[in-house]
Amino acid sequence: MDEPHTAASQRAVTAFERPRRVVVGVAGSIAAYKAPFVIRLLRQAGHEVKVVATESALRFIGAPALAAVSGRTVSTGIFDDAAAVEHVAVAEWAELVVVAPASADLLARVRAGRADDMLTATILTCQAPVVLAPAMHTQMWVNPATRENVAVLRERGLTVIEPDCGRLTGKDSGVGRMPEPERIVSQALAALIRPAAGGAAAQDAPGEGDKRLEGRHLVISSGGTREPIDPVRYLGNRSSGRQGCALAAAAAEQGARVTLVQAHVASDLLNALPAEVTVVAAGTASDMLRAVRDSARDADAVIMAAAVADYRPVTVAASKLKKQVPAGSDHLSEPLMSIELTTNPDILAGLVSDPPRPGQI
Repeated sequence: MDEPHTAASQRAVTAFERPRRVVVGVAGSIAAYKAPFVIRLLRQAGHEVKVVATESALRFIGAPALAAVSGRTVSTGIFDDAAAVEHVAVAEWAELVVVAPASADLLARVRAGRADDMLTATILTCQAPVVLAPAMHTQMWVNPATRENVAVLRERGLTVIEPDCGRLTGKDSGVGRMPEPERIVSQALAALIRPAAGGAAAQDAPGEGDKRLEGRHLVISSGGTREPIDPVRYLGNRSSGRQGCALAAAAAEQGARVTLVQAHVASDLLNALPAEVTVVAAGTASDMLRAVRDSARDADAVIMAAAVADYRPVTVAASKLKKQVPAGSDHLSEPLMSIELTTNPDILAGLVSDPPRPGQI
């Protein structure tokens, strides 16, 4: 097979003293076709790999392909060799379990402690670190049931990698896309050294279980404000709001109470936010000013990641403005229009000079 994932492979997977024994689980998802790239990256770095696939996974990718790239037979059914008690043998052999892709169904079954196939039985038996790389449709990822499952799994010490945002099956796009193989392998191998770090070093490293911001309230702005010219047109910018949403998600993951003041951020980004994030809408710079100051009254810190318009029209037309040909010109002349602008308030400067709460950052 072709190997498009080589640029970061050596950087991602060679920083370990000795080869590791890794179980790669494959669950039923269209993203199962990416599993061989994860396996190949691990093997290129010298690690031993054993593939455990669900029956649903083998509807998306064949066992011969997984066996060929891993160099070992693929295990699927818990009763394929009952006398060998294979799920115990594999769990004891493994130093790391990586499930890529991990479907919504797989997350739910692992959370419930199910052991009705080889993969879930191995995970339930295994004492090694378990890393799950989700892959599912956006609506499945943001569903409260899935969010609760992920939260519980993380509380139990399993690593659940945040999925990517991008093209999904069919025409849909959004969060839920399986992370790229390099990121999966890098974060999975990092799970091997995280428990050993211990003490302050482990607590200082950001990641699963890091709650350094617990008890803090952060207000974060995101997106781009729009200043109306008339009921149809506006002055705006190209800000997507991704940076602000990423900051909000990271702060919530570290235990903070987060208020996101957003201006025209796409719904798929907002739907992907953790349930702990409170979202407040703000359309214009003036709206953003009021919303930020109101939200920041009890905040420990304010992060201004929004792209706030510097100017706004002095007057806003009550109806759509029509093209106007200059007086004395023929009807083919280009119409001219001028819009008088005024400066918007500098929200950040105002927060610095007059903080809503003393000592606020």
